[in-house]
Amino acid sequence: MTEAVETPTVLTVLLNWRTAEMTLKAADAAEVAMEGIPGGIVVVDNDSGDGSFEKMSEALKDRLRFRVVQSGRNGGFGAGNNVGIRLGLPEGRRPDFVYILNSDAFPAPDAIRHLLSYLQAHPKVGLVGSYIHGPDGEAHVTCFRFPSVASEFEGAARTGPISRLLASRKVSIGVPETSGPVDWLAGASMMIREEVVRTVGVFDETFFLYFEETDLCRRAAEAGWATHFVKESRVEHIGSVSTGMKTWKRVPGYWFDSRWHYFKKSGGSFRAVVATGAHLAGAMIFRGRRLLVLKGSGGPPHFLRDLVGHAFRRLFVR
Repeated sequence: MTEAVETPTVLTVLLNWRTAEMTLKAADAAEVAMEGIPGGIVVVDNDSGDGSFEKMSEALKDRLRFRVVQSGRNGGFGAGNNVGIRLGLPEGRRPDFVYILNSDAFPAPDAIRHLLSYLQAHPKVGLVGSYIHGPDGEAHVTCFRFPSVASEFEGAARTGPISRLLASRKVSIGVPETSGPVDWLAGASMMIREEVVRTVGVFDETFFLYFEETDLCRRAAEAGWATHFVKESRVEHIGSVSTGMKTWKRVPGYWFDSRWHYFKKSGGSFRAVVATGAHLAGAMIFRGRRLLVLKGSGGPPHFLRDLVGHAFRRLFVR
């Protein structure tokens, strides 16, 4: 008599911050995509303070798959998702896989199953992410290399010969044609093997926003777990609804904090300083070229001043 193989369980975590209506739409899509997959869906309100928690609790109270919980504080993307990850399944068991879904992301009906099947078929892969596209169907770039001193220089210089010379160090790798390995993925739709959570831990809550997925994938890679892109898993994503990134007039301080923490964590304060210096050197090249040809955007207002000021405060101000 053959022993029955237990179907793996998936915990879907949805984080809300002041976008209750959109989060409920994402919850609807996640529920459809979870059909036939054992597990649960936890919606975490990240201390919105605008009635989101009450609204979502009421809307989802009779739907057995769901739990709506309050984080108690807005500690950012990683901290909020960690609340859901630590809760586990409704009956208190740990899931086999954790699926992170943005509140403005809507998985296709088979999107979660494709991620799950891929992880089951590739036991050495620890994290996978979906093909992300906008409401217009246009692909979003969500696959990247790990940031480095060279990538800081190339990204700031934005100059043909330098970019060609450092092509293998550019952070963005575009949209891959097929499923396969990447360094890290944006966390709009990401599935993590529970063993990775046990091995390397959850998101680092020092990151309020940005670089937390980069850091998690880097820690997983150091522990021997690969990250892969899964082209067949399709998710529509609006993007920057909670963060307001598209309307930034100036890069917020938490972005600089996250960037500094990432470089410091992956190589100490010296690496963070060198990476900042490389960015400044690249920016000077770009500005010189821009003066000559009188075209091209100089980037966000006050960015270089803020970058240097932040580095100075981190090094010398206690």
